Amino acid sequence: MRRYFPHPILFVGLIFMWLILTRFSLGNLILGAAISMVASWVVSRLRPKRVVVYSPLAVVKLFFIVGYDIMMSNLAVAMVILRGPASPERTPGFIQLQLKLRDRNGPAALAVIITATPGTAWIEHDPEDGRLLLHILDLKEEDDWQKLIQNRYEKLLMEIFE
Repeated sequence: MRRYFPHPILFVGLIFMWLILTRFSLGNLILGAAISMVASWVVSRLRPKRVVVYSPLAVVKLFFIVGYDIMMSNLAVAMVILRGPASPERTPGFIQLQLKLRDRNGPAALAVIITATPGTAWIEHDPEDGRLLLHILDLKEEDDWQKLIQNRYEKLLMEIFE
């Protein structure tokens, strides 16, 4: 049975999402099941590394920190937009940061956090030497961003994954 449905929860979840996004009919159910089965096989071929969480408490702490940061960033981006494009206070730019994260799940989680936070965009990451290139909508001090990423996110991600 595991051979045909290597990821049964993913299979059922994808069928459910397919039926939510389309009208329910027998044809859509069959097509959704076929697509879900193929997706389940593809995911099983990827053989992702099993995620080990070393500190569940750090996950909860990170969740609340990221939620707070996303809310505050939404307000900051709204203020930048309301001030207008010619505001002298607005200085978009690129910064390069040095990451200490070595487990590949850490940078992946950090990418989700940074991308979900308005005003920041993950541009490039070099896993060999840990360099990360970010675009910041309202860049004031590069050192502040290095400290923010290290102290607020990277430290907790290392506690969770390493």
